[in-house]
Amino acid sequence: MSAPATTPGRASRLPSLTGMRFFAAFLVFLFHLSLLDAYSTKGEGHGPFAAALKNGGWAGVTFFFILSGFVLTWSARDNDTTRAFWGRRLVKIYPNHVVTFFLALGSYAYASATWGKGLPNFLLLQAWIPHDYAFFSINNPSWSLSCELVFYLLFPVLHRGVSRIRAERLWWWAGGCAAAIVLLPLAVGLLPAGELFGPNHANSPLYGHSITQMWLVYIFPPVRVLDFLLGILMARIVLSGRWINLGVLPALALSVAAYVASLHVPFLFSLNAVVVAPFALLISAAAARDAQGRGTAVSGRMWIWLGEVSFAFYLVHQILLSVTQERFGFRTADSPAALVGVAALVAAVSLLLAWLLYTGVERPAVRAWARRARKAPAPDAAVPASHDDSDRPVGVVTS
Repeated sequence: MSAPATTPGRASRLPSLTGMRFFAAFLVFLFHLSLLDAYSTKGEGHGPFAAALKNGGWAGVTFFFILSGFVLTWSARDNDTTRAFWGRRLVKIYPNHVVTFFLALGSYAYASATWGKGLPNFLLLQAWIPHDYAFFSINNPSWSLSCELVFYLLFPVLHRGVSRIRAERLWWWAGGCAAAIVLLPLAVGLLPAGELFGPNHANSPLYGHSITQMWLVYIFPPVRVLDFLLGILMARIVLSGRWINLGVLPALALSVAAYVASLHVPFLFSLNAVVVAPFALLISAAAARDAQGRGTAVSGRMWIWLGEVSFAFYLVHQILLSVTQERFGFRTADSPAALVGVAALVAAVSLLLAWLLYTGVERPAVRAWARRARKAPAPDAAVPASHDDSDRPVGVVTS
């Protein structure tokens, strides 16, 4: 684990990580697609497609959480203030959340919405409630924003703490953090099971597992801080020159192998324990390559654009899938070609809506906040936090 000859600077852009964001968001899309009846095998509850994607959503969000900690640490500036950081992060996620909340409520979620579901969701508090009707309510992908909000609140403290760790000890800390994530399902599995978790139907491959246990391993914000912290530690490892020079392709192969392995382990371990360490290595490998100015297959302009709209895509796709299933009844289609066509059409329309949300809501809100911040008087005291380029995202993950 010796240090390389050069240490990357914080100013280095991370286009590969921006491009990789879209793949994580699209994996979540495929997971939600696989849960629909039309993409399952009658009599089995799920076919090959659903079986292969059954952990896609869990894996995609885990990737986002690690990436969020990594990029915020990479772009941190000592002259930033905690208050300014919190303001930027809130304006990045909340306008999109509000728009998609009401889109979901008005298009399909109104039938089952209650104040007990809607208010926590609107306030991004739903992940604190240990019931799937609450944390997966209204526009269900927004549960992860409830965790991200906690990450942002804690980041200034976590960043200061990790900054004090001696460089030669960073790998030990990262290993310990990853080990805690891997061992957590073992401890949670000892708790009483309680009510069963089954998001769509009794034959779902996810059916028959404890809501409480699943919530503690995968939804509960203080637990998911471990994924975010791992991202912070990995960014410090690369920035301090302690990276092991693992290539992107070997790290990608390891991540794919870990995902395949996650399909064959007990449910609680399949949520994120198996993939968390390989994902952390993949993110670090791509960042190290970007910092060297070499780039990757996903660092081109098209991938950067897809990555920039990926947060909006993540928030709108479930709305389109739900409306398509409930309003247009394609679930009984028998033609594989028709099913592929419907999936492609939903993905394309989701991408179009994501672009509209990104250009019409997300970017104007971020730019308005940036203009306001530039006009504000300079603070007397600075607290290490994070700064991201408001005019051009470099991979900051908000989902």
